[in-house]
Amino acid sequence: MSENVIYSINGPVVKVRNATDFSMMEKVFVGDKKLMGEVISISKEVTTIQVYESTTSLKPGEPVEPTGSPISVTLGPGILRNIFDGIERPLKEIAKESGAFIATGSNVAPLDEEALWNVSVKVKVGDQVVPGQIFATLPETDLIEHRCMIPPTLYGEVVEVVSDGSYNINHEIIKVKDDKDEIHTLTLCQKWPIKQARPVAQRLPISVPLITGQRIFDTLFPIAKGGTAAIPGGFGTGKTMTQHQLAKWCDADIIVYVGCGERGNEMTQVLEEFSELIDPKSNRPLTDRTVLIANTSNMPVAAREASIYTGLTLAEYYRDMGYHVAIMADSTSRWAEALREISGRLEEMPAEEGFPAYLPSRISQFYERAGYMETLNGQEGSVSIIGAVSPQGNDFSEPVTQNTKRFVRCFWALDKSLAYARHYFAINWTESYSEYVGDLTKWYNKNVDIRFLRNRQELMSLLAEEAKLMEIVKLIGSDVLPEDQKLVIEICKVIRVGYLQQNAFHKDDTYVPLEKQLKMMDVILYLYKRCKEIVSEGKSLSQIIASGIFDNVTKMKYDVPNDHIEAFDDYFPMIDKAVNESLNA
Repeated sequence: MSENVIYSINGPVVKVRNATDFSMMEKVFVGDKKLMGEVISISKEVTTIQVYESTTSLKPGEPVEPTGSPISVTLGPGILRNIFDGIERPLKEIAKESGAFIATGSNVAPLDEEALWNVSVKVKVGDQVVPGQIFATLPETDLIEHRCMIPPTLYGEVVEVVSDGSYNINHEIIKVKDDKDEIHTLTLCQKWPIKQARPVAQRLPISVPLITGQRIFDTLFPIAKGGTAAIPGGFGTGKTMTQHQLAKWCDADIIVYVGCGERGNEMTQVLEEFSELIDPKSNRPLTDRTVLIANTSNMPVAAREASIYTGLTLAEYYRDMGYHVAIMADSTSRWAEALREISGRLEEMPAEEGFPAYLPSRISQFYERAGYMETLNGQEGSVSIIGAVSPQGNDFSEPVTQNTKRFVRCFWALDKSLAYARHYFAINWTESYSEYVGDLTKWYNKNVDIRFLRNRQELMSLLAEEAKLMEIVKLIGSDVLPEDQKLVIEICKVIRVGYLQQNAFHKDDTYVPLEKQLKMMDVILYLYKRCKEIVSEGKSLSQIIASGIFDNVTKMKYDVPNDHIEAFDDYFPMIDKAVNESLNA
C-alpha cells in the first residue's frame, strides 16, 4: 500500500499532503481504480495532480502511486485505422470490454498485442546503429509502410537479430549493446512522453505547399508542408466540414484528426464518415492512412489537454519515418477552456476572460511542434497543423483567437454571412491571410507557372477594390458608379461565385488540380482585360453582360472536366467574339 494518500478532491484536481517521492510531470495512478493522473504542482506541503479520468466515487484516503515516468504513448504498428481517446486508449476495445461508456480505470493496451505483423529486418549482427535508424519494416496498411526505428538516445552494435517473419509488437526483434556494454532489447514498439517533442537532425526551410485541391487555399491563402493554419469561426460556419475536406484531399501521407472537446454527435458523424470515405488517390478506405483521437465534450476535461499532445506525438512518430503528416485539431478553443477550468480549480490568478496567464505559451508550444524536418535517419518529413478555433459569439478579438493569430502564419477566417448564404468555403477573403506566399514562390514558378502567383495578386487586388466599392454601393447604390468600377464589381462576382465558391459534391469541382486553377484565373483575367477595352471606348457594360459571357465563365468550373483542361482554350475566342460585338454595336 502506498504511503501517499488523497487529501482533497476538486473535480479533476487531486491533492496529496506531505509527499516527497513525486516529481513534476510524472504519471501517477490515483485511487483504488488506478486512474491515470499527472503531477502539475509540488510544494513542501502539497502535491497537486490532475486526473485524466472521471473522479466520481474517488474518496480521500485512497492511495496515489508514483510510476517514475512521464505520461507517454505507445508508438508502433496498429496506430493507423485506430480510434483512441485523449490518453491513447482504443475506443473499439473499450467498447467490447465495458460498452458504450468508458469505465474509470479502464486498463486496455493501446495497441493490439496479439496481432501478427509481417516483419522484414533491415540490420544484421555486427552492424553499428544510430538514433532514428530503421531496423525493421512491415506493411501497417495497404498504403503505409511502418518503419521501426532505433530510439533517439541509443547508439550501439547489433548483437542479436531475429529472421524475417510474423511477430507481435512485444516480440524481441533485435538486441543492441551500447558503449557501456549494456544490452537493449528492441521490439516493434516504443514509448515517448507526449509533452516532449521528438528530436530531429535539423529544421528545414519551408518551401513546398500542402496541395489541397481547394481553390481558395491553393491560390489565395496557401499553407506549406510543415506550416500552421488556424480556422476561426462561430457556430455553424463550417470549421469541421473544412477540415474534413482538407483531410480527404490534401497531399499529406497521413492524417491525424483530433476531436478535442467537440459535441458527441459531431464526433460520431466524423467517425462514421471517415470509415466510409474512399481515398481518391488509391481507391482504398481513407482510414488506411488516418488515426482518429476522439475526446468529446462529456469526457473528463483534463483529458482534452492530453489529446492535443497525444495527436502531436503520433504525428511526429510518422514524420520521423519520412512521411508528411497533417494534424486537424478541432478545436483548440475547447482545449483552452479545459486549461481555464483547471486553472480556476488551482486558484491561479486569471488573465483576460479568465484564461490562465500561460495560455499564449501553451498555444505557442503546440504550434511550434509543426515544421518541415530532416529526420535522424536522413529522410525528410513534416508535420502541418490546421487548428480550428471556436470564438464565442464569432468574436475574433477574444484571447484564444488573438493568441493563435500570433503563432500561426495562415489565418482562414470563416464568415457567418457567407456560411448562411451557402457560400462554401465560407472563408472571408478580406480578413484571411497567408504569410507562406513568399516562401512558396519558387515552387509555384518552377512546378506550375510563373503566371500563377501573378494572377493570384491580380485577383486579390480586384477583391480588395471590390470591398471598398461595396461600402459606397451600400450608401448610394451601384447605378451612380462609373463603368470601370461597375466592371470591378461584375468581375469580382465571377471570381467569388465562379472561382472561390466550390462544390464538394461535384466530381470535377470537389478537387481541382493547380493546372486547372491557373487556366481558370487566365480566363477570368482575360475577360476583365477585354472588358476594360469596352469601358475605355466609352461603351456601356450592359450589352456584354447581356451576351451571357459572364455567366459562361462563371460556370466553366463545371463545364470543363479536370482531365480535359485544354477545353479552356475555347473560352478566349468566345470572349473575343462577345467583346467585339459589343464594341461594334
